[in-house]
Amino acid sequence: MKPRRVNVEAVGRLPAFCHAVLAGDHIYVSGMIGAAEGELRLVPGGIRAETTQTLRNIEQILRGCDATFDDVVKVNVYLTDLAMFADMNEAYLDVMGQDPPARITVGVAALVLGALVEIDCVAYRPD
Repeated sequence: MKPRRVNVEAVGRLPAFCHAVLAGDHIYVSGMIGAAEGELRLVPGGIRAETTQTLRNIEQILRGCDATFDDVVKVNVYLTDLAMFADMNEAYLDVMGQDPPARITVGVAALVLGALVEIDCVAYRPD
């Protein structure tokens, strides 16, 4: 089966890449930031608010692929300041629950639009 690109209008179309790619049983979700729904503007409130919004954006993308966070097998988190790890992690667990998937968190120099956090993931959804 040929890979299928997915864009979710509620998240807002991106000019340079799609929101996700369905490839066989896997869903590859592009890196997302805490942009307000349908806008290229970060939500106010710092790392907790950005983390929550980022995950809500990913949740909508997964829904557009007929998947949920329960289908996610791997998450990559990029933080511009690892001193924010505890606050990011708390917001992350508030959304992902107490049985989250595998994850890595990496410190980076900068992110698009001055975001504090970016998250991408891979989900597994057998047909």
